[in-house]
Amino acid sequence: MLTTSPTYTITWEKLPDDFVLPDDPVDNINQPALAAALTESLQLAGKLSETALTPTNYGICATFNGKIVVKAPDWAYISQISVARSEVVRSYTPRLQGEIPALVLEFLSDTEGGEYSIKETYPPGKFFFYEQILQIPNYGIFELETGTLELYNLGENKRYQLQPANDEGRFWIPEMQLFLGVWQGIRENRQGYWLRWWDEQGNLLLWGSELVEAERQRAEAERQRAEAQSQRAERLAAQLRAAGIEPEE
Repeated sequence: MLTTSPTYTITWEKLPDDFVLPDDPVDNINQPALAAALTESLQLAGKLSETALTPTNYGICATFNGKIVVKAPDWAYISQISVARSEVVRSYTPRLQGEIPALVLEFLSDTEGGEYSIKETYPPGKFFFYEQILQIPNYGIFELETGTLELYNLGENKRYQLQPANDEGRFWIPEMQLFLGVWQGIRENRQGYWLRWWDEQGNLLLWGSELVEAERQRAEAERQRAEAQSQRAERLAAQLRAAGIEPEE
């Protein structure tokens, strides 16, 4: 598969088996937890099909002017892959192995801020790679410490445009039919900012621990209701006996 522009040529080829992938360390110890939380709530809400892929720090490839480029976003959502999962163990090539990711997220590092790089020469910067080479429709940059989320959408001019959040501070991702926003609280003993999903009605997609707690609260409310009903029945029976009437069993 071939894509051309006035200045560069893009082909979609499988990563060679002998290609040495970069082994960059995770910039922040909290990044894997943030990524896992995004996937978990989608999975539990039934928002991930069998052909969907949500890679974390996983190589997404394209061949740019004859040279292979691999970028590993901190989290991505691919709605459908067209090959067996065994064929995307090391990397994923859009268009060749499935759809273009609908969303990529980068958790802002404390280094040089490469998430904003628009460098066009090889190796291209991340911003340029996602915008011009992969043409991913939604690109989010999240600052863990401040809870700041920027969401860029690929406009009709094929350029990223910074999107305004809605009144709740969330961003609509049309390809997923979900809102993405920032939530503050505790998960896995980490107090801080997290990225969360909300459905079109504004309902938060829950994590497993929250579903367990919600069920516990539901069961406790049911127990209290049953206990209150039993106490009312006992009071009524006592009143009937005081009046000389034996209540029916």
